[in-house]
Amino acid sequence: MTAASPVPSAPPPGCPAHESLHGPEFAADPAAVYRRLRDVGPIAPVELAPGVRASLVVGYDAALHVLRSTETFSKDPRRWQDLADGTVPLDSPVVPMMMYRPNALWADGAEHRRLRGAITDSLARVDPATLRGYVEASADTLIDRIAPAGQADLLGEYAQVLPLLVFNRLFGCPDDYGERLVQGMSGIFDGVDAEKANELLATTLLDLVTLKRRQPGPDVTSWLMDHPAGLTDEEMVHSLVLLMGAGTEPQQNLIANSLRLLLSDDRFAGSLSGGSLPVEDALDEVLWTDPPMANYAVHYPIHDVVYEGVVLRAGHPLVVSLAAANTDPSLTVDQRTGNRAHLAWSAGPHNCPAQSPARLIAAVAVEKLLDRLPDVELAVPVEELTWRPGPFHRALAALPVRFPPSTVTPLTVGDERPVERSAPTPQPSEVPEGGRVPRGWAARLPAWWRGE
Repeated sequence: MTAASPVPSAPPPGCPAHESLHGPEFAADPAAVYRRLRDVGPIAPVELAPGVRASLVVGYDAALHVLRSTETFSKDPRRWQDLADGTVPLDSPVVPMMMYRPNALWADGAEHRRLRGAITDSLARVDPATLRGYVEASADTLIDRIAPAGQADLLGEYAQVLPLLVFNRLFGCPDDYGERLVQGMSGIFDGVDAEKANELLATTLLDLVTLKRRQPGPDVTSWLMDHPAGLTDEEMVHSLVLLMGAGTEPQQNLIANSLRLLLSDDRFAGSLSGGSLPVEDALDEVLWTDPPMANYAVHYPIHDVVYEGVVLRAGHPLVVSLAAANTDPSLTVDQRTGNRAHLAWSAGPHNCPAQSPARLIAAVAVEKLLDRLPDVELAVPVEELTWRPGPFHRALAALPVRFPPSTVTPLTVGDERPVERSAPTPQPSEVPEGGRVPRGWAARLPAWWRGE
């Protein structure tokens, strides 16, 4: 591996064409795009949205180099030259996902340590048993809604909604705030009226911060507010944007992608029918091959550098392909089960500070569903499932399943289904009508995850 070094020269002539990371073609077969990019080199030119140019890091060693070399690569999007000079317009659909916010995701050095410390310390106050209780209660509420029908879209009716219920409780959100947050975050991630969605999100979170300043409680919002880091209201709002984005879109994708694998891959079928649910194995496999945030962890060279013959210009965005790096042919990964050397949680000082809670939420959500609906199966062949377009995520559009209908009876101490709950069951008002997020506005939530 060649170390990056200053280079004053102009970029070499005949640069390769920019591969598109937007649209249904990329969504249908991103691996083919990564293969073509590897033919160019460990870092290759891409287009994130119409007119938005970037470089994609597709090599595992190159990804580690960028993620760990804080003296060369900055997280601060205020260095983004094409946005600063107007080449990329403010209404571009990817701008809300890449723009500067005063939170730990886009900070460097001492400021990053201060903002991240507030997040890490606040998350550490979440009791794992209580979190498990939130997940189990939310899962039971949603499964109770779909069980009598004998069919469901496990994305829209389960994987999407469950993290919202859990995070609304963790952050102490009143019921009506949750609906507004879904609308704002989904608009940002899908790039639909992104500017308007960003404004709605900021307004809602400022309302939440104002409420918690008056009425603090035993929740992450109040703990962040009370942290010695002394977060301002603006920093509070954008730290919550980061946390809620990290805990919703990526979380729903990890749940849905793991269920897809467990229900379609013959390697897991025997274990499932035998009653031993290899959920942790499926999570490891997904985090290696289909990480929920496929391309993110955006960095900006502080000065012009060259890396293994590739010229990297100051202020030109470098997007790390966690998916391509994990599947780099130069890696010899014989056993993925239990192997945590993947980059699904990023690496370096900005690695995900909530890996354990994220795994717990996904594992409990998957285990609970397969326990309650043991005969669930895909309603369509796995190859007919479609993926949502977008440069950053690896996300199904739907996950239709069928199962024998079952009648839900009230839970009592004598039931087979466990009654232990560390948190009260979410009330019906917390679950959107029909148990699913309306596709008109909430189909997806935004996204960081392991870029932090």
